[in-house]
Amino acid sequence: MAMGLHGHARSRRGRGGRAPMAEINVTPLVDVMLVLLIIFMVTAPLLKAGVPVELPESRAKALAEEAQQLTVSIARDGTVYLDDAALAPGELAERLAAIPPGSDGKLPLVTLRADRALDYGRVIGVMGELNRAGFTSISLVTVAGGGAVIAGSGGAE
Repeated sequence: MAMGLHGHARSRRGRGGRAPMAEINVTPLVDVMLVLLIIFMVTAPLLKAGVPVELPESRAKALAEEAQQLTVSIARDGTVYLDDAALAPGELAERLAAIPPGSDGKLPLVTLRADRALDYGRVIGVMGELNRAGFTSISLVTVAGGGAVIAGSGGAE
């Protein structure tokens, strides 16, 4: 019987005499999580507007996104969208008038996304309606040569 215990102790020492390692290496986990965070940070602005619009290309620098902002989109067929909701002709002015100013007394920033195939006059008409409703801070959204969305500043004052 003493021989069996001695043999067992010898086999444990034969493996190095150490207890099993119970630590987890978190470095690969942190690396994967950081890569996922970067991917979500890059793709989140692209998922914001659900209206399919073929944007024109530009070399303008990107603007920072603000917490309160409206997205007005004009599709290829001329339909105007406020965020993701399609508007009937003439309804944009009513909907804009119903938007209250923020806590600082200013109206939110408007980002205007217009299809590249649209007539210039149609886009300017929507910008005029925005200006008439008091929205003077308008950013025009374009696509950079690499495919990233960039907002070029355009004040409608």
